[in-house]
Amino acid sequence: MSLPLIALFLAAFAFGTAEFVIAGILPDVARGLGVTIPVAGYLISFYAIGIAIGGPLLAVATKKLTRKVLILLLGSVFVVGQVLCAIAPTFELLMLARILVSVVHGAYFGIAAIVAVSIVAPEKRGFAVALILSGLTVSNILGVPGGTAIGNAFDWRATFWAVGAIGLVATLAVAFFLPRNVASATTSGSFMREFRVLGRPPIITCLAITVLVMIGQYSLFTYVAPLLTEVTGLDEGLVPWLLLLYGVGSTVGVFIGGRLADWRLMPSLITILALQAVMFTAMYFVSPYPMLMAVTTIIWGGVNFAFGSPVQSRVLAWAADAPNLVSALIPTGFNVGIAIGAILGAALIDAGFGYGVLPLIGAACSALSAAIALLSAIWDRRTGATPPIPAPAE
Repeated sequence: MSLPLIALFLAAFAFGTAEFVIAGILPDVARGLGVTIPVAGYLISFYAIGIAIGGPLLAVATKKLTRKVLILLLGSVFVVGQVLCAIAPTFELLMLARILVSVVHGAYFGIAAIVAVSIVAPEKRGFAVALILSGLTVSNILGVPGGTAIGNAFDWRATFWAVGAIGLVATLAVAFFLPRNVASATTSGSFMREFRVLGRPPIITCLAITVLVMIGQYSLFTYVAPLLTEVTGLDEGLVPWLLLLYGVGSTVGVFIGGRLADWRLMPSLITILALQAVMFTAMYFVSPYPMLMAVTTIIWGGVNFAFGSPVQSRVLAWAADAPNLVSALIPTGFNVGIAIGAILGAALIDAGFGYGVLPLIGAACSALSAAIALLSAIWDRRTGATPPIPAPAE
């Protein structure tokens, strides 16, 4: 594994930890700043909004910067943002600092994927994308519990200092290890070309698949803890351990998806989405049985995250001549799906359907996603369309 890819992974890990660790220290933040926990929860909601809206806008606005300079700029702003979070005297200022970080977060994952595939051989592009995406899953396994432990041992502000330190190390690693050709490369083309790319059928279908899959996943995952305790009957003390294994399964799934994307992209994507539908359906039926549910949850985690690399690899291939905006819209699709999924799950629970019905949302969304992917593959074959030639570096 190359040092440039490791540097990009470390930055992705820092961004992922920054996004998710707030959940572990939320009660302490609320007490420290004199707000209620529900109000403090807006730190999570507005972070997602910042990624979804600010990330694509920043990606387009900075498209003339060289890619290495842009990544270094995003990393520097990330570090400053964590410092501002750590010293914020009021809830409002902490919110503004979080939004600042979220905007550079949204732009980073788009540009990092572009750079990752540009520094590896074509047959390893899926793996390169998987490594970037694994920064998010590994942050859930290591970053979130580690950051929470730091907050518990010292103070919630220490968590932000620690995350900022990781970001600083990652930014320095990028500065030292990212190749010279990346330092001088920008993406040519006009703003209109960036927007016209959004009309290509493979781009539309991939973004639709991303949103649908995340709706299915987070309509269930948002409420997986009460599902496991109230429906499955697991002891509360076992839930964190099962979620840890879920995170391990997710990380393995990311890399399997990357390898499959390098092997046969569309057949792999269709198969993964179909398997997701199968796993959601299995969870619906086995949820009352603790051992079966535990095993199914771990496998479900792996299948869930295996789709990311094939989808992003396809998007980058079909937007090769103007990738900035489209690549930044992938994190937007993820976060829009997460928000809709959480709201949809809550609506069903409030309507009295109970936690046990939530896997059926995922089954339906995954099945629809698989059908869209299949139709997209048929479109490729019938039209004979091929991805565009990458834009020359300027």
